[in-house]
Amino acid sequence: MGEQALRIAATADLHYARHSRGMLHEAFAEISSSADMLLLCGDLTEYGLPEEAEELVADIRAAVRIPTLAVLGNHDFESGQPELVSKVLDEAGVNVLNGEAIEIAGVGFAGIAGFGGGFGRRMLNAWGEPLIKQFVQESISHAVRLEQALAKLQSEKRIAVLHYSPIRATLQGEDPEIYAFLGSSRLEEPINRFKVTAVFHGHAHNGILDGKTSTGI
Repeated sequence: MGEQALRIAATADLHYARHSRGMLHEAFAEISSSADMLLLCGDLTEYGLPEEAEELVADIRAAVRIPTLAVLGNHDFESGQPELVSKVLDEAGVNVLNGEAIEIAGVGFAGIAGFGGGFGRRMLNAWGEPLIKQFVQESISHAVRLEQALAKLQSEKRIAVLHYSPIRATLQGEDPEIYAFLGSSRLEEPINRFKVTAVFHGHAHNGILDGKTSTGI
């Protein structure tokens, strides 16, 4: 008997606000009937408020009947309460990954928000002002934590769940001037090293769905 495929649905940039309850109820119900797994790839709230997360959680509790994983996005950090946003989601059964790994139905998932920094030869380096070095260090930290999460997975199939993009290709449609704030090639390195099966990310509202890393992932 052949191996049964795991049907994964993924979305991002939901931007739930204080009065968003019901906004995605029908979509969540449809996803639950046609997929085995739901990934929420960041920017789950508009201003990173726990009460906004409660609005999202109400729709998830009402309509989602499949395992759900999430990572936070930049909006979820806006109010300085990412831990509380994560707590609201965790209490509703949504597993928020922040440098962690989990295996579901034989498929491994490693997740983290990621960070900016740019791509290829234009990637920002730790040079000059302390704030630039701090920015680059944050980008490196997210890449290292993604690498550590992927290293924990023993499954043959591995999925990376991010908010920021690991490649330039999926940002087509966005203004090139902001690419450095939409992702970083540093995230691509562990993805290639661990031969990840697929990557899901959000953040780029005007980007495209498909792209390949330098090794064809």
